[in-house]
Amino acid sequence: MKLIEVETAKGWVRGSCDSRFDEVAQSFIGNFEQRGEIGASVSITLDGQRVVDLWGGRKSVGGDAWERDTISVVFSCTKGASALCAHMAVDRGLLDLDVPVARYWPEFGQNGKEDAIVSMMLDHSVGVPALREPLKQGAYYDYDHMVRLLERETPFWKPGTRNGYHGVTSAWTVGEMVRRSTGQRMGAFLREAVTGPLAIDFWMGLPEAEEARVAPVIAYPPDATTFNSRIALAIAADPQGPSALFALNGGGFSPNAREARAAEIGSATGVSNGRGLADLYAPLANGGAFGGLRLVGADTLARMARVSVATHEDATLAIPTRFSLGFMKSMDNRALANADSCSAVMSDAAFGHVGAGGSIGFADPECRLSFGYSMNQMGQGILLNERGQSLVDAAYRAMGYRSNASGAWMR
Repeated sequence: MKLIEVETAKGWVRGSCDSRFDEVAQSFIGNFEQRGEIGASVSITLDGQRVVDLWGGRKSVGGDAWERDTISVVFSCTKGASALCAHMAVDRGLLDLDVPVARYWPEFGQNGKEDAIVSMMLDHSVGVPALREPLKQGAYYDYDHMVRLLERETPFWKPGTRNGYHGVTSAWTVGEMVRRSTGQRMGAFLREAVTGPLAIDFWMGLPEAEEARVAPVIAYPPDATTFNSRIALAIAADPQGPSALFALNGGGFSPNAREARAAEIGSATGVSNGRGLADLYAPLANGGAFGGLRLVGADTLARMARVSVATHEDATLAIPTRFSLGFMKSMDNRALANADSCSAVMSDAAFGHVGAGGSIGFADPECRLSFGYSMNQMGQGILLNERGQSLVDAAYRAMGYRSNASGAWMR
């Protein structure tokens, strides 16, 4: 590992990088010099060993330096941690993916959700990607309140007949599967079973003592591309549809509120950095165990990587999507009109999750690689923008992969 220390117009980039991954370091530096990065971190492990660990820029525009231990909200990257909790419950025999949800959560089985099964809660097909009732201020911070609303909600489609991204509501659909099967909320389960024993800097419910390390989220200013995107057009076409209610019925949610970071919103407010995301996925890139701790067995790990649903038009995001049970798979929408920054191109073996604005964490069991990237300056689109994708691309090229005809990376 060679030390990296480069000054850019946005501040210093520091850390270390295996020489095989020099292109990742150059792309990371280029993000600050050419692609509008403010503060960020990227980390990669290979065969369980860290081969990239870089951070740089500033915690806010013109503010303090982004340090090695700086953390930020990683939005839907949190879903990867939630899915891991659910699969661990399955692996331990506490949760059955093929039985009705009502076996664990009787109150959910009403108003058209009676026949929903547990796997549908993970693959975005259960039909409650949003809530029709206007949410009270701070609703997302009130776990029990959101659970009660979802119990009463009528699905937007018959569960299992299509899929639409449960962008926020999966905090409680998946969350209740974990709580009802293990007896613990996801944040506590994750901390006790994974991040605590493995010393991973990933938080679902950030303690107040960690707040000083947080870099606030910097919103992306909307432009013409934003308003012409597929999801924006879907919102305008149906103000009461799942796209609009997902985007606009948020009860005043703000990722920069202390209440948001403190709440265990298992779909949206995980707090981490590139190193924490890479460490979270390292066990899953290396057979399901790490540091002497077994998280899941081989059968469960294979299921985590296997595509469960795929569609030409996601009912919420209005783009083609592919998901395994709880994780995103490679999605290449680069040739699609009105879909800028609506792709996340990995290998076919990889699985993980993107976060709003462009953060990402994933595992690739084929090459035993784990990857994490976080930042404070959000980008446009609803999946990866050029900053994150350039780093993923550089990592795969360093591994000797090439892009195939469908856009995915392959050997």
